[in-house]
Amino acid sequence: MDSPHGAAVTARNLGLKGPRGWAFRGVTFSAGSGSLIAVQGPSGSGRTCLLLALTGRMRPSEGDAETGGLRLPRRAAAVRRIAALGPVPGVSELDPAFTVAEHLRERALLQRRYDGSVRALLRPRRERVASARSRIDAALDAAGLDPATLPKAERTSVRDLERLEALRLSVALSLIGRPALIAVDDADLKLSDTERAEAWELLRSLAAGGTTVLAVCGGPAPADAVTVRTGAAPATSPADSADGTDAAEPADPTESDDEGTADALAATGRS
Repeated sequence: MDSPHGAAVTARNLGLKGPRGWAFRGVTFSAGSGSLIAVQGPSGSGRTCLLLALTGRMRPSEGDAETGGLRLPRRAAAVRRIAALGPVPGVSELDPAFTVAEHLRERALLQRRYDGSVRALLRPRRERVASARSRIDAALDAAGLDPATLPKAERTSVRDLERLEALRLSVALSLIGRPALIAVDDADLKLSDTERAEAWELLRSLAAGGTTVLAVCGGPAPADAVTVRTGAAPATSPADSADGTDAAEPADPTESDDEGTADALAATGRS
């Protein structure tokens, strides 16, 4: 299995069938540890379902896949332990009534309770608090979110965050557990051109630090990403994109993939 700081991801003829038919089918690609993987396709083409399948949250119907050297779907539970979800509508979302501090505190507590060792749980409270604060600060720094710049600092409610700020918070929450892979749905949804560039720069920086990033997008993917297409042409590598073979028309980045995700979640019994 890969180190905790990066998970290679591969798929061969991967497909997932829901109540209305195939959510996606014939997905084949390979991406090394620390890659930036962009899942691109029109709305309703199974982008989110593919993201959930590769992170062990949905069971594919055909084909083979591995994340971090763990075979899917047989090792799905193990994949879930190393792959964290950022924002995924209907699956992993921020609570608009919570403040930034409440989200961070809740995630740190959950991380300590479910993933910490017994020895860590028995440490003095002061040490536990300092350790949690250190993880939170490191995650915020990696996500490029400085709470001091928010209207009410960490007491700012999620409903008052700008779209890019909310994305950064979601990424920070996913990083608290130090995953090998983070998955981000609708990475470019409702962002201006400038904000979209900032969002991709954030995800690129995480990948450069060794964490594999799997991001769904509706608009153009970065040239240096491993581009995986749903409902269009087969997956391409950065080299393929550079030589002009990557010619599918991008979808409207303001559209979301929620309906297809809900259908496939119903088929697999997850919600």
